[in-house]
Amino acid sequence: MLMVAAALSTPLAAQSAWSLGFAATLGGGWQLEGADVGYLRDLHLGPIRSATVGARLGTFIDEGAIVGGSRGFLGGLGVALRTGLATLADVGNETNPTPFGLDLTVEVAGYAANNTPLSVGSPWVAISVLPGLLVGSGEGPRYSVVVGPMVDFGSGTTVRAFLGLRFEVPRMREKS
Repeated sequence: MLMVAAALSTPLAAQSAWSLGFAATLGGGWQLEGADVGYLRDLHLGPIRSATVGARLGTFIDEGAIVGGSRGFLGGLGVALRTGLATLADVGNETNPTPFGLDLTVEVAGYAANNTPLSVGSPWVAISVLPGLLVGSGEGPRYSVVVGPMVDFGSGTTVRAFLGLRFEVPRMREKS
């Protein structure tokens, strides 16, 4: 009960951020490329420091095609949990340093697509384990790059490499 009271006593704006980003699978053949938008909320539950709920919109790109390599459209909803930052260094000036370090994100997303070239069909679920590099702190903008395996479950199962570039902007605080 004390943890719930502490969470509720902290202003919502101090605990949340908007997340924008680019998401893609890597490799030859048909790959996913899209944009992410999400809402991030600080949790502080053991090693889990934040959760994100978001949407992904994109298309399939044939990496081997020179012309006309786009096919179909996909949409997805996902939930991601992220660990705290393991700081490697502080960058910037001495009076206002910015942390730089490693974290780990586990993401579960559900997708639906039209005209999919993938063997998993539509709809499908994907689970990703994404180690990442993060620059920034909770008070200001944060930038991250995540790369890791993405396992797709549908009418079949595939494993592909996932790349995410993300930018997080804290929500504005209300004037008191």
